[in-house]
Amino acid sequence: MKKENQDEELEKRMHMFDGWVKEGKIPCSSKVIPVQQSLEFLQWVLPTQKVLEILRNSRSFALANCLCRTKHKQCDNPLEVCFYTNDVADKKVEKGEARHVDLQEAVEVLKLANAHGLIHLTIYNPEQHVYALCSCCECCCHDVQFMKSLGRPDLIAQADYVAVVDTDACVQCGVCAERCIFGAQSWESGSLVFHQGKCFGCGLCATTCGSNAIQMKLRAGR
Repeated sequence: MKKENQDEELEKRMHMFDGWVKEGKIPCSSKVIPVQQSLEFLQWVLPTQKVLEILRNSRSFALANCLCRTKHKQCDNPLEVCFYTNDVADKKVEKGEARHVDLQEAVEVLKLANAHGLIHLTIYNPEQHVYALCSCCECCCHDVQFMKSLGRPDLIAQADYVAVVDTDACVQCGVCAERCIFGAQSWESGSLVFHQGKCFGCGLCATTCGSNAIQMKLRAGR
């Protein structure tokens, strides 16, 4: 990173997570969760791969503003789209920093996040518990910036799913390329090209593909 663009707080946070990963305290800083409506229906899919299932299986959960967008204010994406779970959720509610909501409101919040092209990330603590489910943008959120600004994609775990593109059904509209923040969908020589190795499995491309040419399927070996 060039000195004039240096973000000392972001680098400090990266070194903190990097240390936890190396010490085995957490598996990664966060993990991408695909949006629910993009998934191929499989009864044996682990419920922890879907945000609503994580919330449904939590003892407690609460809705809060995105800390990253609240602080950095680099976009006009919605703020109240992030969730805390269990003990962290209860503590945040006690402090007035979050509010308990029911699953129906959670569904509407996730729809809003998807409409704005936000990706869902699980956030871990050193005890390897998922304590937050964030809806992240690429300009403000620290986990995405670890990858895009600091060159540390290893700190974000890919989802267990990957986009699969039916090139015959694709109409080359380009919506997927506009939605993908990972560079997996891109224009090359006037045509859309899908780089599956860059796909983190967020599902944003699948949810807005008008020709239904993109499906989310389990990665090989998962």
